[in-house]
This record gives sequence, C-alpha cells and structure tokens, in this order.
Amino acid sequence: MQEFSMLDGAVLIDKPAGPTSHDVVDAIRRRFGIRKVGHCGTLDPNATGLLIIVLGRGTKLSEKLMGDDKVYEGTIKFGVATSSYDADGEILESKPVPPLALEGLNALAAEFVGDLMQTPPMVSAIKKNGVPLYKLARKGVEVEREPRLVHIYNFRFTTYAEPLGEFKLACTKGTYVRSVAHDLGQKIGCGAHLSALRRSASGKFDVAEATGLDAVLNMTTSELEKKVIPFLKLTA
Repeated sequence: MQEFSMLDGAVLIDKPAGPTSHDVVDAIRRRFGIRKVGHCGTLDPNATGLLIIVLGRGTKLSEKLMGDDKVYEGTIKFGVATSSYDADGEILESKPVPPLALEGLNALAAEFVGDLMQTPPMVSAIKKNGVPLYKLARKGVEVEREPRLVHIYNFRFTTYAEPLGEFKLACTKGTYVRSVAHDLGQKIGCGAHLSALRRSASGKFDVAEATGLDAVLNMTTSELEKKVIPFLKLTA
C-alpha cells in the first residue's frame, strides 16, 4: 500500500496577470521546498484564472488533468490585428470597425462551434524541429504550422461596446483562444486580437475554488496542506 504525504495532490491557483505558468511553478517549489511541482495547462502571462498546480506524486496525473475541457471568459478588441493575436504583440494593422451588434457577433461566433482545424499562432510554445515557435518569432522567422483539430462547445458574446466584445468560450484542451479572436477579426474584415482572458474552469474544477498566488505563497506548509486536493481524490 503506497503511503501519500499531505502534499501529494493538486492545489488550485487563481493566477494573476504577469507571471508565466512556469513562474508560478517555480515560486511554489522554492517557497515550500517541494521537489516535484508542475502545472496542468499553460496560461499566457497576461491571462488570469484557474491554474491547476500538481505537487509530489500528483505530478503523475498532470497529463490526465491537462486533457480536461476548459472554459474561458475574455475580451476581444476589434479593428486591431497583432503579431501574437493578443495585446502583447506588435500591431500589424488597424482598420475601421464595421457596424456590429451583439446578435450579429453571436451569429458569427456560432460558426466556430464544433470541430475546428486551428493553426497555432507563431507566438506559442509549440516546437518546430525542437525549437519553440515563440523563439523563432522573436527572430522574425515565420514557419508553416500544422493545423490541429480542436473542438469548441460554446462561443458567445455577452456584451459589445465598440470596439470591445466580452465573451465566454468552452473548448477542448489545446485550443488557442487568441487564434479564435484573430480568425473572427479576419472573418469580419477589420482584424481583431484578444485583449483579456480568464480561465474560469478546467474539467470539474472552478476558479471559484482557487486561491490567489500571493495568498498561497504567504501560507505555512500546514496551511497549504489544507488546500491540497489529495492524490486519491484526483484519481476518483
């Protein structure tokens, strides 16, 4: 019978804007002296929300947890296309935004629902011949990317006030919401980019159950143990 420690499992973090997912992993590893720490699904630096951090033997479940469906909330800015498809990228073009209404936006969003062959953005961690695409992008190199099959369960705008549309989107793992924003802008003809993103759910876990990163880093080890979802509960 395997014995598990109180730190074998997962903790739900509400990631702030700024740090990378790997930064969060490093901070928790250093603060609590845990040798094995990982995360289950990258969030871009400026994205916020649910980041599942696995600890100890919980790292064995990272692939399983990473494969769960995701739910996001965010904002798309129309009229401006960027190199990274989000607000961090270089502005490539600015165009006038045509008259748009919420009903029309949702009709266009509905065209993305279902199976979708999606081309990853150049500014991403996907590797080409062992080199992350974002490193090539920094050198001004663009390479052909293989489209990948993803599935969007739901994509709907909740508000629109030109040039910003707030939306909710549910999808499979590996979906680039930045690419959805970019492709929608191309479809409309004015360009667009993702200006804000928040992950609200991953599988059965919700951001409402998560704890802010600063709060976690200020905990004692015994306080952290109370936040850990045990290994055996994760496998149930």
